[in-house]
Amino acid sequence: MLSLSQRRIPLKPLSVIKIASIRGNYNNNDIVFKSNNNINNTFGRNVNTVAKFSLLCTRKININKINTIRKFSSTKLNLKTIETATKDLDEDEIESMNDIRAVDTVDVCIVGGGPAGLATAIRLKQIDNEKGDGELRVILLEKGASMGSHILSGAVLDPIALNELFPDCLKDSKNIPLPDDIVTLVKEDHMKFLFENGMAVDLPEPPQMKNAGKNYIASLSEVVKWMSERAEELGVEIYPNTAVSELIFDSKGGVRGIATRDSGLQRDGSISEDFERGMEFHARMTVLAEGCHGSLSKQVINKYDLRNGVNPQTYGLGIKEVWEVDPANWKEGYVSHSLGYPLSDGVYGGGWMYHFGDGLVSIGLVIGLDYKNPWISPYQEFQRMKLHPFYKDVLKGGKCISYGARALNEGGWQSVPQLHFPGGVLVGASAGFMNVPKIKGSHCAIKSGSLAAECMFDKVVSLKEKQEAEMMKQNEEKQEDSAKEEEEEEEEEEENEEEDDEESGLPLPEWEAIDLAEYQDAYKKSWIHDELYEVRNVRPSFDSKLGILGGMAMSGIVTHITKGKEPFTLEFEHTDSSVVGDASQYKKIEYPKPDGEITFDLMTSVSRTGTFHREGERCHLRVPDMDLDKHKEISWPKFKGVEQRFCPAGVYEYVKKDENSSEDDVEFKINSQNCIHCKTCDIKVPSQDINWTVPEGGDGPKYQMT
Repeated sequence: MLSLSQRRIPLKPLSVIKIASIRGNYNNNDIVFKSNNNINNTFGRNVNTVAKFSLLCTRKININKINTIRKFSSTKLNLKTIETATKDLDEDEIESMNDIRAVDTVDVCIVGGGPAGLATAIRLKQIDNEKGDGELRVILLEKGASMGSHILSGAVLDPIALNELFPDCLKDSKNIPLPDDIVTLVKEDHMKFLFENGMAVDLPEPPQMKNAGKNYIASLSEVVKWMSERAEELGVEIYPNTAVSELIFDSKGGVRGIATRDSGLQRDGSISEDFERGMEFHARMTVLAEGCHGSLSKQVINKYDLRNGVNPQTYGLGIKEVWEVDPANWKEGYVSHSLGYPLSDGVYGGGWMYHFGDGLVSIGLVIGLDYKNPWISPYQEFQRMKLHPFYKDVLKGGKCISYGARALNEGGWQSVPQLHFPGGVLVGASAGFMNVPKIKGSHCAIKSGSLAAECMFDKVVSLKEKQEAEMMKQNEEKQEDSAKEEEEEEEEEEENEEEDDEESGLPLPEWEAIDLAEYQDAYKKSWIHDELYEVRNVRPSFDSKLGILGGMAMSGIVTHITKGKEPFTLEFEHTDSSVVGDASQYKKIEYPKPDGEITFDLMTSVSRTGTFHREGERCHLRVPDMDLDKHKEISWPKFKGVEQRFCPAGVYEYVKKDENSSEDDVEFKINSQNCIHCKTCDIKVPSQDINWTVPEGGDGPKYQMT
């Protein structure tokens, strides 16, 4: 499994091309591209990966066929921007930044290597190998350095969707197709209400939260690694280390494909010696499986108004640690959830503790991002939760080995957008598939990917066959025009029997984008829809005038008695960013200092994520004109640094200009190198002027056992 960064197309025209396209068995051949600036790009091929890799550089491109080339702004530079070097770019550098991208045409392009994206790819190739010719080209692009490195979840898995996807792997009365060494069967469930004085009171568990004997504790990152191996065995092309930054649109506004991120852009606005343009993948169907609040998913939801008629999405922030604990404190298959302490009234959320593997404990807190008090720090709330005896007694004498955080969808049924748009679909958390009362989303994500694959297969194959027939007709007409051309083409066919226009690097003529309405219908008829509809009134009941206790009472009625048959649907009426209150209206929260044993300072925790971004890389956390002073002027007076509190990785800081500065004489700083890609900033910032975009491929956390 290799990344596209290992397949870079040199900036300048190629003088020597040893091999321009690949198909079939490769015997681990090395393919070398040599450029006139003596840059060698070498990559090896895995014999299990069926791939074609096209090069734009071999032939002259009709630029009119590509109407999506990104042009860099020539407007007057904002003097307050941190990207001051933009004004010093010379003509050659500007030309390089606007250079034509290499283009590869595929059948299906999947953005995101989580459970939903992998399930889509796997199901497509299963169908292709069963009823097709096995030649459907499915590629999956993952921004993480390796499969699973950006995956984080609790996680207790409901095996239903995995069982449907891998029925042949259910052997010896197993209830899940995953290997025994990466799953732990749940043996006991507990639900607690915690008090500040150290008390923990048992609560009745909703039916949705009963896991014992049927569900499994696992590291979702390990599950994703296993799924990626199964996908490659089926012929899916997987490219980790590949950040997708743009959507490519056709002349009618449909999605034609995607473009990967340029590399070598610098923080000050200049470009490095290693600058390279991204690459375009044109696809008959583009699948957005980016996870919660993905940057491309956000674009298509806005462009095509996919939220028309549904509630705004509301989110939570999940913060997690993995511990090795004293064997005396460990119970295999133990699962517990908690409400109450440390969260104050009006703040939705709760904790978890799962005992899995060999002496490991997953512990974490989810806090709803619709909280109003800007002094709240989700990270510090999590640290404080661990000091409660219910958690502390388990962790005492243990060792924290991993940390991570990410946003998750909490809107449920009433916040699911339209799932299809011209040229593509949303799957998994990109679509908001999360069962909040069940505290599970992976099973819904996997099922949605399978449904999308089943709906799109015939449509994609039909479009491909139509295009191939049209190209064959055009070729026949060309052959009739000139006998000489016919002889040359016959000689070329003998040398390259399987080469086609897709492998030439030229974009195909524009096609009518597929709008997969069948996928929406399939969702409405699936158990995903039924499951989410049944519990649709649970989460919003905590967001109503009922308060926390009233929400608990309402949830009990819904989950135990009415079970979705209520004659009403509670609504989410606001976004999480719009509810943040004025800091002057709330008392500042003083959190306890870390003890270094149970609780930790933020930078110690961030070091456990393994996060990395290239030094000097262009900031992927974008504010307008990259004018940080302007953001400070908007945000600081009212919210007093809410960004540095909601961020679980220390990315944002307000620092005094000098020792003698007043409290309000501060500078706003973005430490983008700390980012763990949770996307909380994009969701929660009241000014809504921070836009999370992808950094270079491979950057970000390197999660393990998460």
